[in-house]
Amino acid sequence: MDIETLGAKISGAKNSAAPQVFDQDKADLQFRDLMSLAEKLSIDGDLKGAMSAPRIMQVVQSVFGASPYLTRLILTDPVRFLSFLQSDPEVMLRTLRDTLNGAAGSTADRADVMRALRQYKSSIALLTALADLGGVWPVMRLTRVLSEAADLTLQTALRFLFADAVRKGDIVGAVDDPVAGSGYFIIAMGKHGAFELNYSSDIDLVVFYNSGVARLREGLAEQAFFVRQTRDLVKLMQEPTADGYVFRTDLRLRPDPGATQVALSTAAAHHYYESFGQNWERAAMIKARVVAGDMDAGKQFLCELQPFIWRKYLDYASIADIHAMKRQIHAHKGFSKLAVAGHNIKVGRGGIREIEFFAQTQQLIAGGRQEDLRAPATLDALARLAERNWIEEDARSGLEEAYLYLRMVEHRLQMLNDEQTQLLPKDDEGLLCLARFCGYPDIEEFEAVLCRHLTCVQSHYAELFEDMPGLSSEQGSLVFTGDDDDPQTIETLKAMGFADPSRVISVVRGWHFGRYAAMKSETARERLTEFLPMLLEAFGKTSDPDFALLAFDEFLSALPAGIQLFSLLRSNTDLLRLVADIMGTAPRLARILSRRRRLLEAVLDPGFFGEIPSEQDFDVLVAQALADARDYQDGLERIRIIGKEQSFLTGVRILSGTVSAEEAGAYYAAQARALIRGCHRLVGEEVRQAHGRMAGGSEVIIAMGKLGGGELSASSDVDLIVVYDYAEGADQSDGARPLYGSAYYARFTQRLIAALSSPMAEGRLYEVDMRLRPSGNAGPVATRFASFEEYQREMAWTWEHMALIRARVISGSDELRARVEGVIRGVLTLPRDRVKIAHDVREMRDRIASEKGSTDIWDLKQVRGGLVDLEFLAQFLQLVHAHDKPELLASNTIVAFEALKRAGVLSYAQGEELISATQLSHSLGQVLRLCLDDPFQADKAPEGLKSLLCRASDMPDFARLEGALRDAQENVARHFDDLVQ
Repeated sequence: MDIETLGAKISGAKNSAAPQVFDQDKADLQFRDLMSLAEKLSIDGDLKGAMSAPRIMQVVQSVFGASPYLTRLILTDPVRFLSFLQSDPEVMLRTLRDTLNGAAGSTADRADVMRALRQYKSSIALLTALADLGGVWPVMRLTRVLSEAADLTLQTALRFLFADAVRKGDIVGAVDDPVAGSGYFIIAMGKHGAFELNYSSDIDLVVFYNSGVARLREGLAEQAFFVRQTRDLVKLMQEPTADGYVFRTDLRLRPDPGATQVALSTAAAHHYYESFGQNWERAAMIKARVVAGDMDAGKQFLCELQPFIWRKYLDYASIADIHAMKRQIHAHKGFSKLAVAGHNIKVGRGGIREIEFFAQTQQLIAGGRQEDLRAPATLDALARLAERNWIEEDARSGLEEAYLYLRMVEHRLQMLNDEQTQLLPKDDEGLLCLARFCGYPDIEEFEAVLCRHLTCVQSHYAELFEDMPGLSSEQGSLVFTGDDDDPQTIETLKAMGFADPSRVISVVRGWHFGRYAAMKSETARERLTEFLPMLLEAFGKTSDPDFALLAFDEFLSALPAGIQLFSLLRSNTDLLRLVADIMGTAPRLARILSRRRRLLEAVLDPGFFGEIPSEQDFDVLVAQALADARDYQDGLERIRIIGKEQSFLTGVRILSGTVSAEEAGAYYAAQARALIRGCHRLVGEEVRQAHGRMAGGSEVIIAMGKLGGGELSASSDVDLIVVYDYAEGADQSDGARPLYGSAYYARFTQRLIAALSSPMAEGRLYEVDMRLRPSGNAGPVATRFASFEEYQREMAWTWEHMALIRARVISGSDELRARVEGVIRGVLTLPRDRVKIAHDVREMRDRIASEKGSTDIWDLKQVRGGLVDLEFLAQFLQLVHAHDKPELLASNTIVAFEALKRAGVLSYAQGEELISATQLSHSLGQVLRLCLDDPFQADKAPEGLKSLLCRASDMPDFARLEGALRDAQENVARHFDDLVQ
């Protein structure tokens, strides 16, 4: 009967959505091209007859006037087009299926299979478009045909790949159907799984396999095999060729896609879903369906997964998270007029996603106890929810009508250019083209109907969720569930200041996937979710939000557990902001923090931002710690705890502005002196217990370099000298294991170095440098007083006397301290030959420059005019003038320049410029050593660090800071050349 053909059905259809012609001139031109081709193929008469009905001609001309994609499909193969019009569409579906099966089943050539798959897909695309535009198939029949076509192409491609594996010997034994018994299966997700595929949709797949089932050749790893099969399958499906593509394929809905292979064992999948599965994944699994591969294995897997998807009891935390999924679209009650141009009919307000979430959230809440609610298809789910009185009938009918309408518009939109888009055109011409293609004469009528449906959806959707807490910040929606980036979350993150919102979303998704130890527990993930908006807002207020987030991600990756920290941050917004500052500015501090979380608790001490601890306070802390120590090792650990904590807190004070970078050197040095005294006490007692005492014996520790000058930084090592003495004639110590005097103090010094620098559970306190001792590395590690005095008076080089200027006794007996300080002062006030000293200083500076010199102004130490020049200049001037002016002697560089200026050795202008340059270099150096482990690179530095450098140097911006630094270094170099001669 004629009525059974597609043409006849189009002719007799009564469909208000029948398309209208948009561009008549273009339609006429394409129609003439079609008839010209038909004439060449000798089918022009048949084609005219098939299109003789006005309604058929209207459909064809509407295609030619609006859709380049469908026009190409028709003109590429007019014979196929004619056969479609002359055949029953249901019969044609079977014919196309049989043709594909025959073509793919009769060849071992991959190119032939790819061609057959693509020709089948293009035929389905044309047939479904004609059936839809002609009003022959309703919307959901269209989605069913598309979904079944996707199933068939996957099954065909997979059969070929497994047959090919048999031919290659990868699958061995007598295998009639290698796919069926392989344990390998493909699950369709989303619309494909629910038979709701849209016209130009990609297909969302997850691929699993049962271990030990496939009969693979010996030595072939099953994961490698199944991953290769999956990648080959994707290539067969989506690689563009001259015949087009089959279906774009997305595998990102698998468990933790950023960290797993494209094919995953079922054992690993079960572990993931049981341990880390999230509520949005439960929602996605509602529509899951096995579509290809070992169907029995796949169905068994989904059956075993039911307890994950459907929970018997209401979990209120999960319910809150389920409702939070609706923030994929930020719903508003009391909305303004919807704008149609540029609207996204899938994820925009009132769109398809809202209808799906409306159904899925309620399915997840109640489906565990009411199995009839477990319907994959959206319309079926709405119907069953209404039957169970979960929703009102008017909500069901309104949402169903809107769903069918929006899916129709979605299909027509995608038929224009075969694009996976749900975004309506922004311009009037594009919008009118779509309106006509959807059956409307003008934009106004199209907008009116569309807005009515969008408003209906939004109204029901907002009512369902209006009492639920939002997963958003004050600036907008913040949602990290699902497989797609939420558009409004993208906008929110941009508004917060993030430059790469997609990367932010990817990082946060990784946290929720439980990739880090800190995120393994469900409670930890819930805590993080609760304060995530606050956390992102805090990062957004830093100078470089993206850098801060990535630093926090690195911080999380090193945490062994997260619940306690997340609870702490959630309950203390000041601490949260401080952590954000650390992450955005000081990666070195962030790494320290990741290893020692308790340091955050120290910041919470009410007195933290009050009075800064003095050196005496540090001594008290150390003494209290040692009083509680169980033994020597415990004492060293306790000292390390204090050291790490106090160093971190000083760094935080610098970041927060409580301590200026200029002041920081003195605080770090005060801490170091107290800690070294504590270790001195411990080591001395340990040595005495083992070896007794030396008669009349005592020792002092001399700080040199930056520690001696009170200019220590966060990551400085410490330069030390140990000087000892004991009574004449006392050959050995009096303990059970006596040692000769030199060996006794060598043992003490070695133990002291180990106490300070050996790695323990809490790390090391300081790297220790003993090279400034008499004779350097060639001399003994400890020096007897008489030898120290003789060496300094008779044998020391000029550079050693320069270094001696910064010497400061920080621990030991008062009597020996006085003697040592007397020697130091006596040596430094000896008369000097200025010309000789100047020659030595210049020669030493030139040698350092040849070995370590730099032209980088941010190499604050070695660059010409940097800290080496400043220190050498101060020490040179003190050395040559101290005989006449002993009051010039000062271990601290700035104090020395101030004294030199007061004494007239430096002019006022020279003194001011040198003091200013030293302050600038010290302040910048403190910040850089605090924040970085690697050299500073201005072009790659985070903005937060640049801002901190500007604040530390009291400069308005980084460009002016660099200019001031360059000027300061030029001034220092000039003064050095003028004065050291």
